[in-house]
Amino acid sequence: MKKIAVVGAGITGVTTAYALSKRGFEVTLYDRQRYAAMETSYANGGQLSASNSEVWNHWATVAKGIKWMFTQQAPFLVHPAPTWHKLSWFAQFLAGIPRYRDNTVATVRMAIAAREHLYAWAEEEGIEFDLRRQGILHIYRDKPGFERARAVSQVLAEGGLERRPVAPDEMRAIEPTLHGQYYGGFYTQTDATGDIHKFTTGLAAAALRHGTVTRYGADVADVRADGHGATIACRIDGNTVQERHDAVVICAGSFSRALAARLGDHVNVYPVKGYSVTVQLDDAASQAAAPNASLLDDATKIVCSRLGADRFRVAGTAEFAGYNRDIRAERIAPLMDWIHQCFPQVETRRVIPWTGLRPVMPDMMPKVGRGRSPRVFYNTGHGHLGWTLSAATADMVAQSVMQAGRGV
Repeated sequence: MKKIAVVGAGITGVTTAYALSKRGFEVTLYDRQRYAAMETSYANGGQLSASNSEVWNHWATVAKGIKWMFTQQAPFLVHPAPTWHKLSWFAQFLAGIPRYRDNTVATVRMAIAAREHLYAWAEEEGIEFDLRRQGILHIYRDKPGFERARAVSQVLAEGGLERRPVAPDEMRAIEPTLHGQYYGGFYTQTDATGDIHKFTTGLAAAALRHGTVTRYGADVADVRADGHGATIACRIDGNTVQERHDAVVICAGSFSRALAARLGDHVNVYPVKGYSVTVQLDDAASQAAAPNASLLDDATKIVCSRLGADRFRVAGTAEFAGYNRDIRAERIAPLMDWIHQCFPQVETRRVIPWTGLRPVMPDMMPKVGRGRSPRVFYNTGHGHLGWTLSAATADMVAQSVMQAGRGV
C-alpha cells in the first residue's frame, strides 16, 4: 500500500494525513469545504483536556437527560422526536454503561499520549495556535458535585492522570477574575488549551510540505473498496471525478456513518450538537477581566479558554437534534449568562456564535483502525474529545495502515 485517501479535513483527518505523509505514504486529503477545519474543528472550546476524559455512559447521565428533555436551555438536551438512528444509538449507549470505568481509563491514556505527539508536531512544524499550558480548573458549587468529581478523579488516576482537589482560596489564586461562590474545584496542571482551527490549518500546510495532495471543495459522493484498493467518487465544481487509491481512511466526523455503510461497516456515529461563543476582547479592561486559566463548570457543562490576548472562547451543551446546524438563540443564551455571572466585567458587545456537530460513538470510544475490508480504515467518533485525542489516534491509524501494508 502506497497511495492512501483520507476523507475529511477536520482535526482527525488532517492529523491522519500528516502522520501518514511523515511515514512516506502518498496521501490525498478530501473535504467538501474549500479549506481545512471549517466545520466541527472551527471553533470548539479549545481545551486539550485529559481531565475531561470521563465517558458519558453512566446512569447519572441518563437521569439528567430525562430530567432536562423539555428544558430548552438544559446543558444536555435530547429532542424527543424518535428516529431509528437516535434509538439505536441510545440502546448501544445504555449497553456501554458496564464499561464506564474501563473506557474512561483507556480514554485518559490516549489523551496523555496525544498531547506529546501534538506538542512535538507543533514545535517541529513551527505552528502557532495560542497554546497555553496552564492547566484546567474544574469548578463545583456544592458538595455533592465536588464529591462526585472526587470519585471521577480516582478513575482518571488509574489512567495516569493527576487531578488534585483545590479549596476556594486556591481557586481564586489560579484564576483571580472568577466571580461567584464555590465549594471547591479540581485542578489538572498538565492540561492545556489552544485554537483548534489555527493548529489544524497549520498542520494541513505542513502535510502539504510533506507531499499530501489536497482535494478541497470535493464533496465525496461515493466510496467503494475491494481487495485491491478503494475508489473515491467526488463532485468538484459540478463535475464527478473518480480516483483510485490503495486504501482509504474515513475521518468524516458525523458523516462517517453513511460512508461506512457504503463500505459494509456499521459505525454508529451520532451528531451531538455543541455551541460556542467567541468574545472579542477589544479593550484593556475586558482583557484584564477575562480569565487566563481554562475552566470547566461541571454543573452547566460549560468550558472556557483564553485564546491569545484578545479572544475568549466559551463553549458547551450537548444537543441531540440530528444533523441540524442552526444556531438557536435559546442555546446560546446559557453561554452568555455564564459569562455575565462568572466574568461580569468582560464587555460582550462583540460576540461570534457558532455551532458544530460532535461525532459521538455510543460507547464514547473513537473508532480507530481497520474496517471489514483490508483496504478500509477509520479514525472517527471522538465526540467532545477530538481536539484532545486526535494526535494519538492519528498515530494509531497510521501505524495500522503500515502494518496492513506489510501484509499486502
